[in-house]
Amino acid sequence: MKRKSNAQPKLHVRKGDTVKVIAGDDKGKEGKILEIDAANRRALVEGVNIVTKHVKPSAGKPEGGITRTEAYINLSKLMLIDPASGQPTRVGRKLNDKGKLQRYSKKTGEFIK
Repeated sequence: MKRKSNAQPKLHVRKGDTVKVIAGDDKGKEGKILEIDAANRRALVEGVNIVTKHVKPSAGKPEGGITRTEAYINLSKLMLIDPASGQPTRVGRKLNDKGKLQRYSKKTGEFIK
């Protein structure tokens, strides 16, 4: 019988982090994470994966039209920008001096906020 787990999956990025896109049409772009969907392993990044959407006129938006908005992007296509060096880095976890598990940059070895 499979066990149920209520724990959130451990992700290499969090809301508010600056990330770089490493694959896809938006490769090379950087942006701030606005929202994360941990269950589907996707994130909403500012200025990345822009899609056009046709909006039908309604009471709230009587003019309707075509809007451009960000769409979710897979977390595997994102790499964290190290706040200290400003370079993309892989992320690891290790215990800090208080005994708490914390993210760190594998490039510089420093803890990430």
